[in-house]
Amino acid sequence: MSDYVLELRGITKIFPGIKALDDVHFQLKKGEIHALMGENGAGKSTFIKVITGVHKAEKGSMFLDGREVNFKNPKEAQAAGIAAIYQHVTAYPHLSVTENIFMGHEEVQKGTGRILWKQMHKEANALLKELCADFEATAEMGSLSVAQQQMVEIAKALSMNAKIIIMDEPTAALTKRESEELYKIAEKLRDEGASIIFISHRFEDMYRLATRVTVFRDSKYIGSYNVDEISNEDLIVAMVGREINQLFPKPEITPGEVVLQVNNISRTGFFKDVSFQVRKGEILGLTGLVGAGRTEVCESIFGVVAIDEGSIFLNGKEIRTKDPLEAMKLGIGYLPEDRQRQGLILDWGIGQNITLPVINSLTRKGILNDKKERELGKKLAEKVDTKAVTIFDKASSLSGGNQQKVVVAKLLASDLKVLILDEPTKGVDVGAKAAIYEIMGELASQGYAIIMVSSEMPEILGMSDRIVVMCDGRVTGEFKRGEATQESILEKGMAKVCHCD
Repeated sequence: MSDYVLELRGITKIFPGIKALDDVHFQLKKGEIHALMGENGAGKSTFIKVITGVHKAEKGSMFLDGREVNFKNPKEAQAAGIAAIYQHVTAYPHLSVTENIFMGHEEVQKGTGRILWKQMHKEANALLKELCADFEATAEMGSLSVAQQQMVEIAKALSMNAKIIIMDEPTAALTKRESEELYKIAEKLRDEGASIIFISHRFEDMYRLATRVTVFRDSKYIGSYNVDEISNEDLIVAMVGREINQLFPKPEITPGEVVLQVNNISRTGFFKDVSFQVRKGEILGLTGLVGAGRTEVCESIFGVVAIDEGSIFLNGKEIRTKDPLEAMKLGIGYLPEDRQRQGLILDWGIGQNITLPVINSLTRKGILNDKKERELGKKLAEKVDTKAVTIFDKASSLSGGNQQKVVVAKLLASDLKVLILDEPTKGVDVGAKAAIYEIMGELASQGYAIIMVSSEMPEILGMSDRIVVMCDGRVTGEFKRGEATQESILEKGMAKVCHCD
């Protein structure tokens, strides 16, 4: 009997012009949560698809409970007890939770083929109860939050008696509270005998759940380690192939004159009496718990929504931005938190995305100057070091870190004075984070005034010249660089401490 419920040896997968997996190995024990980590492009997604029968490897072997298997399609992998839960839930939003759980393996009455809805609803509710869900099986899938939809995906895996569950970046779009609920579910599944492969960029996920971690880099297997025996520094070296002596390459800059001044702005139901300023060459960190009103304040500055009270000054002159286009003409740019839905047109090429904000300046009598567009797109893509074959590659083909670089390049296409970056490193790996921090430092050196909204404490402490903390729609604290600690920021960011009314 094998010591491993799943084992892969020497897996190699080749696509035209690229080796997506190069002699990789992996071992999963029964009742284990095993983290799989690596930069975007390391081969993790392809590896999942080999395990689940989506792709067939050119070389190597896969074993379940010591018996070699060779899945021809995902159906065979599911029948063998393997289920995958992806970062972007592949659900049917207009169907019920029950229909989503049993899609493809509905329970039917023998002889008649009639679907047994009552029995399926009952079983679906039992699965949801087991996961401590706060919604019913009759709920419409599209009405659920991301965390609830992931819970449905887990219920679907349980309905198929999955003994191996792959979770691909499941906490990327979740709040800390939702992540903690997911951790509890994963631990419960583990205690009941399931084996889990947990793919994440977040070190806190690994330390919170996993006993072992395997690292891929550049499509190769680097090693497997006991979580309690590997340091952050050694894990970073394994993932990126180099030491990151300074993850936060913040240049020391003496801020210049005030560029943006926000005076006592309010928006009913979202924030009240918010004031701060940002200087030329300064990075202002704006933080607080989820729901504190940070994004709403930034959207108001950018003209997405209007303020009810207060005033905003740009270079000493009061402005009233009616919409984002007017804000950009004035010199304010905004990088949204959700880059895929709000920052990019995924089916468009990299160059087209970058030049979109200035498309009018590249046209004459309604005709686009293709040469100028290509030159500008290429220049800005190279400026932020976007990793792609050509600027004609679709944005959807890029890793998360490179997609974020393209959104930054879009901002640089316009003549801007203020950059608002909302969660600029959300969902990207440690190597891409370091690259984005370097870009931010360079932009500050060039004189941009930057507002960085972030929930990541190391990022806030490492990159900010000043830190403004919000709670329940109000500013509750402000710190200079070097004065703040994680504890002092959390204290100002907690509603029970700040006594917001």
